[in-house]
Amino acid sequence: MPSLTQPTTTPPCEVVGQVHSIETMGTVDGPGLRYVLFLAGCPLRCQYCHNSDAQGPPIGTPTTPGAAIADIIRYKAFIKSGGLTISGGEPLLQPDFVRELFKLAKEHELHTTLDTSGFLGAAADDELLEHTDLVLLDIKSGDPAVYKRTTGVDLEPTLTFARRLDEKGVPVWLRFVLVPGLTDAEANVEKVAEFAATLSNVERIQILPFHKMGEHKFETAGKAYKLANTPSPTDDQVQAAREIFKRHGLTAE
Repeated sequence: MPSLTQPTTTPPCEVVGQVHSIETMGTVDGPGLRYVLFLAGCPLRCQYCHNSDAQGPPIGTPTTPGAAIADIIRYKAFIKSGGLTISGGEPLLQPDFVRELFKLAKEHELHTTLDTSGFLGAAADDELLEHTDLVLLDIKSGDPAVYKRTTGVDLEPTLTFARRLDEKGVPVWLRFVLVPGLTDAEANVEKVAEFAATLSNVERIQILPFHKMGEHKFETAGKAYKLANTPSPTDDQVQAAREIFKRHGLTAE
């Protein structure tokens, strides 16, 4: 069984990806209309995960980069102003597959977006990043203790990856999920904003209000959903978070 904290690696000619699901007309995972490929497997255990059935080792529907791109280009007329997003799960648990598929996508002149927690950022080699047009980087907390409580893993690998993306000039949309009673403390949001202000490659900052769309998957798997009694943040709470970013010279959506 693959390790939950180490990516699977195989020679490019033998790459097989494990797919969780596909969305052919995605509108929220990068610019424009997008083909979104959700990969199976994730080392994180986010309390609000909406794809908890993708947690654990990468076990899904096997496919190759060639087979994947053949399906993707069927939609090229619709996504040519958008592109391809690889999400998860955690896509960097399968970095070879991501790299090879992004290379094929660029051959077809498609915009490429990587949606990641950044925890396995060290697995993304320079060639993968050279074929990545945009990273949706989820910084789930600014306080290491809150991050650990929220995700089950450490924060620092994500910050290290963010700095590397900045050094390489890879554009980033920074995402932060606002969860009342978990990530919404002013001091925690302040730390996210402080860090974001040190980066020169952040094009957008998105504050995502917590929702319970993934609760039923926890129930189906017989897992406890720790946020069952947590409400979505109010408009005022979201605006308060935006104001914290504004104090650091940043505009958050």
